Amino acid sequence: MERHQHSIPELFKQLGLGHSTEEIADFINQHNGLVVGTSIHEAIFWSSSQAAFLKEAIDEDADWAEIVDQLDTMLRS
Repeated sequence: MERHQHSIPELFKQLGLGHSTEEIADFINQHNGLVVGTSIHEAIFWSSSQAAFLKEAIDEDADWAEIVDQLDTMLRS
């Protein structure tokens, strides 16, 4: 079965966040610097439902996993 390729704006929309280019850039700038050794879902700025979604995406290697990994990288650079 072929996986759907999600985008960063789709992920932000799924998380209930602003998903325009500017809103995404602002979020990344505000939350950049995720500590090494901290999983993306453990970051303090997520709501419990957002954290659960991110954890499930990674744990289950869901369709969202690749784009969640991309967001993780963006938050660490």
